[in-house]
Amino acid sequence: MSRRTSLKLTDERERQLEKASEIVASGPDDDPPMSVVIDAALAHLIQSEENICTARDELAPATIQQFNTDVLGLRYRTQIESRWR
Repeated sequence: MSRRTSLKLTDERERQLEKASEIVASGPDDDPPMSVVIDAALAHLIQSEENICTARDELAPATIQQFNTDVLGLRYRTQIESRWR
């Protein structure tokens, strides 16, 4: 991962951050800082990958594939695939 000093906020990224902020907020009047929203998204990504790895041995691949996302997904029964990049 390369480190950059600034984060370019495209319209789509701004929309995603706003939606994520609504999910993280503790109520309609809460406006969490961007760092909290990003931390929550990163924690969720890591936990989701761990959950898929754990479930591989317990569930059929077709069942797990129902929970695939644009970022993480089970491909066949042999690997976890990140489709983000």
